[in-house]
Amino acid sequence: MNAQFAVDSYAQVHRNANVEVASPHKLIDMLYEGALERIAQAKGAIQYQNIELRGKKINSAIAIVGGLRSNLNHDEGGDISANLEALYVYIQSILVKAHREANTELLDEAASLLANMRDAWQQIG
Repeated sequence: MNAQFAVDSYAQVHRNANVEVASPHKLIDMLYEGALERIAQAKGAIQYQNIELRGKKINSAIAIVGGLRSNLNHDEGGDISANLEALYVYIQSILVKAHREANTELLDEAASLLANMRDAWQQIG
């Protein structure tokens, strides 16, 4: 068994265990963290010119943002929900463009927006 596979397997088990006991608030925090982690990994993949890894990590970040988007409560969220929806759509479009152009500056922009949102989310926790 190679070492990276073992580390990845442990990390997956650790994440799954955390998800099972996390509060709904913590789950959203974990999604923000996951998206930020994937963006950082995609940035590294761009720097090392690993196109396959870049695509995998950016697609994963897009999916996570999509998960955040799909869990918005538009019935009770009003303008906040609508604004978050628009921001998530914008972040997803930045990520798509970053992948297409292999652009780390766009990844930085997406990460900055998500980090600000995560920080605000943690403040209300």
